[in-house]
Amino acid sequence: MRLPAREEWAGVHAADLVEAIARRESRRRYRRGALGLDELAFLLWATQGVRKVLGQGTALRTVPSAGCRHALETYLCAMNVDSLEQGVYRYLPVEHALVGVSRAADLRGRVAQAALGQTFAGLAAVTFVWTAIPYRMEWRYGPAAYKVIALDAGHVCQNLYLACEAIGCGTCAIAAYDQDAMDRLLGVDGQDEFTIYLAPVGRA
Repeated sequence: MRLPAREEWAGVHAADLVEAIARRESRRRYRRGALGLDELAFLLWATQGVRKVLGQGTALRTVPSAGCRHALETYLCAMNVDSLEQGVYRYLPVEHALVGVSRAADLRGRVAQAALGQTFAGLAAVTFVWTAIPYRMEWRYGPAAYKVIALDAGHVCQNLYLACEAIGCGTCAIAAYDQDAMDRLLGVDGQDEFTIYLAPVGRA
């Protein structure tokens, strides 16, 4: 599914960066309103979007990554997004599109359960889930790969915090979750690709 491009974000009225930084905080309570597809497109662009393709397999993104390796993948547990059927999706940064992964039954309940009972993870409009594909870093950085993957995840999630504040939404990073349950929900194998970070998003 193609997402709205930057010139189509007519409904997104982003706040000043200084204001977004000043307001930034972890938010665990969300209003019931749906997230607009253009707002979701903005958040995905802000966290993993491609600014410029330099060549095959090389692109400049909106977040830094060690050696331009970008070992993270973005998945969405979409529960209340306009024009998007409830389900699990994977973001394709180069195409700026979503591909369906599954239509998991009781998605809200499964997300909350995988987040070790942190119910706000299932009450959000959408929960961002980042996975790591360690080989992308390991071949270049060896034993230091785990460190730079964690740093990359921090860059991505901080961009999400600021982008959420800019559009009147909130998020709260989650690092405590059931590894096996979250990996199963996303359909990843837990070895070559595994969950590393979660962040529910909803209207503040």
